Amino acid sequence: MAAFNIRLQDPSLLVGQNYIDGKWVEAECRRRFEVTDPANGNVLGSCPESDSKDAQKAIDSAAAALPAWRSRAGRNRGRILRRWYELILENQEDLARLITLENGKANPDAAGEVLFAASFLEWFSEEAARIYGDVIPHSQPSFRVSVLKEPIGVCGLITPWNFPAAMITRKLGPALAAGCTVVVKTAGETPFTANALLKLGERAGIPAGVINSVTALDNTPEIGEALCSSNVVRKISFTGSTCVGKLLMRQSSGSLKKLSLELGGNAPFIVFEDANLGLAVDAAIGSKFKSSGQTCVCSNRIFVEKRVYSDFIRRLKEAVGRFQVGSGLDEKTTHGPLITSAAADRVAGLVNDAVSRGAKVEIGGKKISDLGPNFFEPTILTNVTTDMSVANEEIFGPVAPIFSFETEDEVVAIANKCDVGLASYIFTNDITRANRVSELLQFGMVAVNTGVVSDAASPFGGIKHSGIGREGSKYGIEDYLQIKTVVTGNVQVVHKASL
Repeated sequence: MAAFNIRLQDPSLLVGQNYIDGKWVEAECRRRFEVTDPANGNVLGSCPESDSKDAQKAIDSAAAALPAWRSRAGRNRGRILRRWYELILENQEDLARLITLENGKANPDAAGEVLFAASFLEWFSEEAARIYGDVIPHSQPSFRVSVLKEPIGVCGLITPWNFPAAMITRKLGPALAAGCTVVVKTAGETPFTANALLKLGERAGIPAGVINSVTALDNTPEIGEALCSSNVVRKISFTGSTCVGKLLMRQSSGSLKKLSLELGGNAPFIVFEDANLGLAVDAAIGSKFKSSGQTCVCSNRIFVEKRVYSDFIRRLKEAVGRFQVGSGLDEKTTHGPLITSAAADRVAGLVNDAVSRGAKVEIGGKKISDLGPNFFEPTILTNVTTDMSVANEEIFGPVAPIFSFETEDEVVAIANKCDVGLASYIFTNDITRANRVSELLQFGMVAVNTGVVSDAASPFGGIKHSGIGREGSKYGIEDYLQIKTVVTGNVQVVHKASL
C-alpha cells in the first residue's frame, strides 16, 4: 500500500483501501490509482482501482448483513447514527483538512461542509424511530387493512467529488435509518474523506457488512453498471451529471429498481427592483461563488431588474474584488482551485465564447497560471444574452453572468426556458410577488431572499432533467422504504346490544 503525504491529528483516519464486510481490503486486481491535490498537483496517496468483482463482493456482504440490520429497532439504529454524528464533530479538523486537500475548497468552506455532513446523521438518527405505517378502514366490516413501511433492501450509493463528506452522509443517513444496507462507490477524486467518515462509522458501532465501500477512478463506469444491473441491489442513489444519471437509469431498467437521481442544474437568481440589494449581493456571493462555483445549486444565471442593474453590478464587483484565490490550506484564501485542469479549461472556454459574442468582462475572466493549471479568476460577465453557452450550460466554476430584465413575466419565462429544474432564487420585498413567482418557477426548490437552499430538515431535489426523488428531510427516508399492504379478512365482529 502506498505511503500518504497527509498529516492528521488522528492518522488512523487515513485509509486507502476498500471497506467490505467490516474489513479494509485491497482490490482483487491489486491495482491502485493516485489521488492528487488540485491546488498543486502533489500526490496525496493512492486507493484501490476496484472493478465489478470487488463490487460484487460488496453487494454480497450487504445482502448478508441486511436481515440482522433491518430487524433492529429504529431506536437502536438511531443511537448508532447519533454516536457517528458525535464522532464527526470530535474529528472535524481532520475531516476538513482532508476535504481541502482532495477537493481544493478553502478551509472555511471545508469546515462548513463537515458540519453540514454531520447534520444529516443527527437528523436521521431522530427519524429512525419514526417510520410510521397506517391502518385503513376496509369497505367490508370484517376486513382490516394495515400498511407497513419496510426497508427497500440493499442500496447502491454513488457519490460526487464536490461535497465528499456531505453527499455521502445525506445518502447513508436515511438508508441506515430505514434499515437498509449499502454499497458506496466514492468519487475517485476524493476517496480519503469518505473513508475517514466510514472509519468513524465503524467506531460508532455500525456492524460489519452494513456499509461497504469500493474506490475506483478509471473503472467507475464498470462499478456503476454492476450496481445497476444487480437484482440484489434494490435502489440506486446517484448525485452527479444529468447524462450519467440517464445512463444509470437505463442500466437499472432490467432489474426494475428504485432510483433517486440528483442531477444537473441551471439555477436562476432573480433580483427585483424592490429587493434589499445588500442582501441580494451577499446571497449572490454565497450562492454563485461557494466552493469556487462547483455546486449543483450555484446561481448559474443572475437576472437583475433594469432599474437596479448597474448598482447591483457595482456592489458585486466590489465584493468579488476582495476575494483571495489560492491553496485552500492558506488561511487568507477565500476561494480555491477547480477540481482539475480540464474543469478550468472548460470554464475558460465558456467565458471566451461569451466574450467573442459580445459579453463584457467586469472582473476576472481568465485562468491564473501563476498559481497552477486548476485556478480560474472569480469572474463577472455583463452584456450576456440567453443564446450564449454560458447561459445554457451548467458552468460549475466561479463565473457570474448577469442579465437585465424589465418585467416579471419576461424573467419568469426566461428562467423556465431550460431542461433542468433544481434550484432557483428570488429577491423581493413584495410578499405577494414572492409567492406568485415561487409558484410559477419550474424548479424543485425556490429560495426567497436567501442564497442558501440546503438543510438537513429540508427536502432537496429537482424536477425535469434535474432528477427524481428527494434527499434530506422526512421525505428523504421515504426513498429508502417500500410499502407492504396486509389485508386481514373474516375478522369476527360481535355486535352487542346497546345498553
